[in-house]
Amino acid sequence: MHIVLHQPEIPGNTGNIGRTCVATGTSLHLIEPLGFRLDEKSIRRAGMDYWFHLDVHRYMNFSEFGERHPGAKIWMATTKAKHVYTDVVYGPDDFIMFGKESAGIPEEILVDHEETCIRIPMLDSIRSLNLSNSVAIVLYEALRQNGFAGMQREGELHRLKWTQQEEERG
Repeated sequence: MHIVLHQPEIPGNTGNIGRTCVATGTSLHLIEPLGFRLDEKSIRRAGMDYWFHLDVHRYMNFSEFGERHPGAKIWMATTKAKHVYTDVVYGPDDFIMFGKESAGIPEEILVDHEETCIRIPMLDSIRSLNLSNSVAIVLYEALRQNGFAGMQREGELHRLKWTQQEEERG
């Protein structure tokens, strides 16, 4: 899977999204201009400690992104979409694109991709959800549809068992 951020503005959101990408084995694609430097303290605090594990790619603009990924299936998350994000079928190599926090994906891009625009349902009294939350919601649906391929699906309570055994030993 691939997450694309078009001109992200808030470093904390990008840090959180980077951490989510590392946790899911997802590539992160950043389309400039960015509203911050990638070495800022707020990104480190939100997820930069994982950044060296991240498969991250940068592009000067959307045109360069398109040139480097011809024929890619790109889902565009926008409040202007007709399709709900759970009503489409995601492939394992699909790209899911999100726009900048203040304005979303530009309409001149959306009009060329109307059939692959998706939305997260919400009340009409709110403009949008937080970017990092939106990425997590849509990405995990795409991963679910693909069987969470390569991801750990079960956990164990070793630590709790060890603590209980230690208490019993006194």
